Order: sequence, then structure tokens, then C-alpha cells
Amino acid sequence: MKRVYNTVGTRQQAGAWQVTLDGRGLKTVRGADQRVPTQALAKALSAEWDIEGEELNPGAFPLRDMADYAIDVVVHQRAEVAHGLVAYADTDTLLYRADPEEPLYQRQRDVWEPIVTAFEEKHGVALRRVSGVVHAQQDEAALATIRAALTRFDPFALAGLEAMTRLAASLTIGLSALDAEADPAALWRAACLEEEWQADHWGRDDDAEERRIKRRDDFLRACEFARLSQR
Repeated sequence: MKRVYNTVGTRQQAGAWQVTLDGRGLKTVRGADQRVPTQALAKALSAEWDIEGEELNPGAFPLRDMADYAIDVVVHQRAEVAHGLVAYADTDTLLYRADPEEPLYQRQRDVWEPIVTAFEEKHGVALRRVSGVVHAQQDEAALATIRAALTRFDPFALAGLEAMTRLAASLTIGLSALDAEADPAALWRAACLEEEWQADHWGRDDDAEERRIKRRDDFLRACEFARLSQR
């Protein structure tokens, strides 16, 4: 696709921000005005357009795609998105550990337990840890508290949180990454602990490594999107 614009900018309108191409505001894929809540997010979106050369790469706009999803989908389905995220809390990767006699178990405790404990303290919940793969239902009161916490996020932060949670298979990781003092890269490494453990013990495959890198980049980008939407 050819680049048909010369200048990229941003403008504030009706309490929101919009990227402009040659002065014209962008639309979402479904035709809505692509207005985002913060100038910081609008600038990040505009950078995707500004960096492109004469030929546009359709895959080079991940932040735009998340903005479109937030506006076209999450705005209208916030309850459904939140419900799906609460389901991850009930099957959170960080709560399912190896058997205590296995070497992996201690590694999981060392890395995961501080994250889970901090999450419990912040949200005032108690989560069940499980050894093995048999599902253990989390306490409904804890799930209700987490569900209520999700209502404070706008559709843009919720879209980023959903992407992070799916990639990490952990709502604990996703919500923790939104804390201003959190290290998203370290949290991603924690989410991949079992995968990395297996790779270290059984060998690494180039294709699998490439997929891991892409998932990491997608996670960090979704975190950036969610954080920028809240500034």
C-alpha cells in the first residue's frame, strides 16, 4: 500500500485526542472517530504513521489495532471482556504449581509467590495455590473483588489488559504490570517460567524461540498501550 499522506499530527477534540494525516482525523476500521483518552497515547499512535516510508506495512500498526479494538469492541462489550478476564483469575498460571518434591516447585515459589502475595495484599483477596493440574475453584468472594477492580479501567486500558492476560495466561501478571512501579519485562519472564524451565532442560528450538520473542514483544506493547491510556 502506498503512503498517500505527508504530515502526521495530533489534535485535541471533545476531551480526547486524535491522530491526523494531512489534517484529517483518523477513523477506526468500523468507521468511528479514532479518539483516545490521552495525548501520550495519541503521540504513540502518530509515531506508527510517521515512521512509515513510501510503502505502508499493514502489520506495523499494533497500537492502532488495539485502539480500534478498544473503540469498536470493548466500548460496547466491557462487561463481557471483564467477565472473560475474571475467568483467567480462576485458572491463573501462577497459582498452579508442580508437586512439592519436584525441583520446579521451588523455582515457582521463589519467582511467583512474591508476585501473588503482592497482588493479594493490593486487592485484599486470598487466592488458592494448587499443586498439579486439577482445577481448584477460587473463592467467589475473591473473584467478585477482582471483578469490581476491573470496572475502574476504561476501554483502552481494558483492551491492553486483556491482551497481556491472554499472552501470560495470568490475570495476576496482567494487572500487576499496570502498576506504575512494576517491571513488565520481569513479569513476562515470570509468566514464562515453566516454558523457559523446559527449554533449559530439554533444549531450545529456533522456531519456538522466535515465537517466544514475538509474544514477549506483544505483551510489552500491550502494557505500553494500557499505561499510556491512563496518563
